[in-house]
Amino acid sequence: MSPSRDRSWIRNNNMPVYIGGAELNVATALAKWGVPVNYFTAVPDNYLSDSMLSFVSESGIGIEPVLKTGSRVGIYYLQQGTDLKHSAVIYDRAHSSFSTLKPGMTDWERAFKDISIFHFSAISPALNENVAAVCNEAVQEAEKRNITVSVDLNYRSSLWKDGRNAAEVMDKLVSHCDIVMGNIWSADTLLNIPVDPNIHSQPSHSAYREHARKTALAIQKKYPRCTLVANTFRFDTSENSINYFGTLDTPEKQYHSPSFTSAFIKDKVGSGDCFMAGLLYGKFTESGPQQSIDFATKAALMKMHEVGDTTKNSIEIIRSAILNHE
Repeated sequence: MSPSRDRSWIRNNNMPVYIGGAELNVATALAKWGVPVNYFTAVPDNYLSDSMLSFVSESGIGIEPVLKTGSRVGIYYLQQGTDLKHSAVIYDRAHSSFSTLKPGMTDWERAFKDISIFHFSAISPALNENVAAVCNEAVQEAEKRNITVSVDLNYRSSLWKDGRNAAEVMDKLVSHCDIVMGNIWSADTLLNIPVDPNIHSQPSHSAYREHARKTALAIQKKYPRCTLVANTFRFDTSENSINYFGTLDTPEKQYHSPSFTSAFIKDKVGSGDCFMAGLLYGKFTESGPQQSIDFATKAALMKMHEVGDTTKNSIEIIRSAILNHE
């Protein structure tokens, strides 16, 4: 739900509604780009859920794995023009159907049928201990089936409020992951991979890339299953302009995108999810690392020119923008 800052939503009885969330935003972009994709979640069995699932299905996303259980759908409120790291976000996810999931409720054989990549984000295990256990169940079941597992280290402090140690929870999950995406600060918070406290003292792209390489190698050493580590860097150059670039590290080499700059932005929500989708698109289509990081980064920047959780940009539009960058 996206209330306007001037509170006109109260006077006009009108507030924009977006169907989204970290994993669903990734799925929506991949479906738009022609990748066959399914979405797993839990929703109550009522007409509201049916309407939302129909919308998801119309986006080209398979909803067969979705569980009908519980009594409500999770909501978050975000003031227009702000992002999810801002204090303006209000999470209303207590007692949602997804938050009441427990191990043993999911038929993973059915959920993982014909799946080659399983993606989840750190937002899911942040909800509570039981959902974290479900995530652990999922990554282990995926590993048994030789499914590539990817994770987005998107840290939301307002969700980790039940006294658990976020790094301890994520440590168990990331040990089953092949692809890790985040940034050097989330790796510090969620994986105990230290970030240099003086990194901003001599800001340069080369310094940030060097730190990303150091962080990536530390992750790959700590979690031997991991072969790809992506880091994003987003710097606001003014209230409405931005500088954005990304790195992608294999054990042997680092690849980095150009530095993309935009003189205006409309909405930061979902840009990281769009980046993740671009990365997984590269994996699914077996694109090279350089092509993958360029595409993911440009797609994420272009998402900031769109209002809402998900991108509407096509593969062709994004590739054309990359070619015309200079």
